[in-house]
Amino acid sequence: MVENNQLKNKMKIKIVKNGPYIVSGGIPLYEETIITDEAGHTKDLVDEKEFPPQNTYTLCRCGESKDKPYCDGTHTQKNFDGTETASRKPYIEKAEIFEGPELRLTDAHEFCDHSRFCLRSGGIRNLIGKSDDPEARQTAIEEAMICPSGRLVLWDKNTGKPFEKEFKPSIVLVHDEQKKCQGPIWVRGEIPLESADGTLYEARNRVTLCRCGKSENKPYCDGSHWMTAEQKLKFRKKWGLDDNKETDENPES
Repeated sequence: MVENNQLKNKMKIKIVKNGPYIVSGGIPLYEETIITDEAGHTKDLVDEKEFPPQNTYTLCRCGESKDKPYCDGTHTQKNFDGTETASRKPYIEKAEIFEGPELRLTDAHEFCDHSRFCLRSGGIRNLIGKSDDPEARQTAIEEAMICPSGRLVLWDKNTGKPFEKEFKPSIVLVHDEQKKCQGPIWVRGEIPLESADGTLYEARNRVTLCRCGKSENKPYCDGSHWMTAEQKLKFRKKWGLDDNKETDENPES
């Protein structure tokens, strides 16, 4: 038990300036594929493979490595700009709140990786509005808990506690079969994420990191692996993200 705790304390993802993610502490690495229901809505992820265990490894962040998911140094040839632009504010300070009869949803739009798990059965906000219905309540809980990016967190209004899966620290490479592309790096279990400038991001149970190199919210995924510029602009306007840009000076900007 002591040995497990010591190993967990060594777990970390370090962002290299304009370079890869250095993963240390023996964090397990998996690949999972998004699956859909009969209506074509994303529903779950299924295991595809487990990578050989390594104490330390580097994951590609520019999207150009010939040895994916690992870094092969291509970022230096491509002059990759990995500037971190994401806000450092805690999740709860960014989140909007949506209330239902029995459930409360906190929603930090900028974390969205557009994996589309919240769209089943009319969408999670519709379900929250009917959360006094057992079936709607259960579906809403399932949708929030599987949201890889942690954009959505659902809370029990009676207990005040969030609905969260107990993830062991692990990293998942997401494959989006519906969009025919590789999705984000899904980081689970509150693994520390260290910026290139040495500061730590908020440790959370669920976050998704960019691995295509195109995100405008680095280090987090913003759906750029499949979304067009027009689609992203429409999303930002819908949720007022351009109006809520961070005004504090960012050490990486």
